[in-house]
Amino acid sequence: MDDHDTVLESGIDLRFRASRIGFYLALATSGLTLVTFIIAILTPPLSGPFCTRNCFEYPYLDIISRFPRDYFWMYPAMLITILFIGLLASVHYFTVESKRVYSLCGLVFAIIAATILLINYFVQVSVIQPSLLNRETAGIPLITQYNPHGIFIALEDLGYFIMSIALFAIAPIFSGSKLQLVIRWLFILGFIFTVIALIIISLVFGIHREYYFEVAVITINWTVLIVGSFMIGLVFRRNLRSA
Repeated sequence: MDDHDTVLESGIDLRFRASRIGFYLALATSGLTLVTFIIAILTPPLSGPFCTRNCFEYPYLDIISRFPRDYFWMYPAMLITILFIGLLASVHYFTVESKRVYSLCGLVFAIIAATILLINYFVQVSVIQPSLLNRETAGIPLITQYNPHGIFIALEDLGYFIMSIALFAIAPIFSGSKLQLVIRWLFILGFIFTVIALIIISLVFGIHREYYFEVAVITINWTVLIVGSFMIGLVFRRNLRSA
């Protein structure tokens, strides 16, 4: 076997391994995102424009009563960010060499988005509650999730916007079959809807976006991730069967 055959065999083996690992990552990402979405809907923070009664107000120092109920969804959300990186890494190594520039860009953006969101959520579950219990309240109003224009919301806006960019970046690698074309347009439309939502909400509310864009961008990205990850899993499965 010459060097060319060795490289070819290595490339085929790499795509097979990426498909096998990616299949399980895709299903885990889709399923966990769905569960997290349901938990988040059932435990909205009692503050901001969507709150109608028993709302917490600045400086949000009485939120200790909502722990851990309002924080349950953040634990699986952190795991989603890790699975998301693994999924896009699998997509990258599954992609044919001529299109790997797209998958690499998507992977880089995925790492940026996941880093922002992971730090954001970890701070909420590891800093806010111990600080309140120890009566160390300085700075809490700025970083708590209950502040509709605080750092937590801003980082979520940024993290999920970059996630939509990551999915948009890998859209060109999906082509050929009807399933892959659906995935391509799902990721493209997800990004377009995210941009439109940001523009419209910014025009209407200006800098007082509060929870409006956060809810929109999470809804769009998690919906796209639930459906898109499952379909990517089907693509991986088909490749395993054909191999």
